[in-house]
Amino acid sequence: MSALVSIENLHAGYGNTEVLFGVTMDITAGQVTTLMGRNGMGKTTTVRCLMGLIKPTAGTIIIHGNDMTGEPPYLIAQAGIGLVPEGRHVFPSLTVSENLSATARRKADGWSEERIYDAFPRLAQRKSHFGFQLSGGEQQMLAIGRALMTNPQLLILDEATEGLAPLIREEIWSMLERLKQDGLSILLIDKNLEELSRISDRYFVIEKGEVVWNGSSADFDAQRAHVEQFLHL
Repeated sequence: MSALVSIENLHAGYGNTEVLFGVTMDITAGQVTTLMGRNGMGKTTTVRCLMGLIKPTAGTIIIHGNDMTGEPPYLIAQAGIGLVPEGRHVFPSLTVSENLSATARRKADGWSEERIYDAFPRLAQRKSHFGFQLSGGEQQMLAIGRALMTNPQLLILDEATEGLAPLIREEIWSMLERLKQDGLSILLIDKNLEELSRISDRYFVIEKGEVVWNGSSADFDAQRAHVEQFLHL
């Protein structure tokens, strides 16, 4: 299976503070890849570099075989990368419908507003509500729907279920299972090991800005005690 994204020896940080110290990882097309680690270890910084929100100081990011290192976010999105950011960041003064259409990229037989409502019936009931009127769980569903409306080839979810009610979390995990079955490539950042084990094909563990372990789901199951020392979950 081919690499959709390859990250090699990535260094990045904020001001004079370096956060990433040579992160190397790859995302295989059609698989679910999980990036794990304790808070502050560099997971979100890696995603921000991939999305063009931060320019790395060294290293390369290859998408579909093209060097996209340091390219602006709109070009990364046009390359087929969709992000559900940590903290959701829905547009508070736009309705659900307007949020979904704001960044939509039309595709024949792709994701449409009606298809999002079929996947998340709660959003259909709220489509005329403004972003600030939604609950946290509804905002997260909207953030996922908005990313899917770009019809991405890779969907990135940064802590998509953190702080949500159990029923909402289960709804989102079930949705991710369906997306995997549809063949969508997914990069997950999450702490829920039991739910991750349902869908993850490959794991990368980051510690102090470096990948300290990676392996398949079978490798993770076999070495779980060793891997969990880096997670402290």
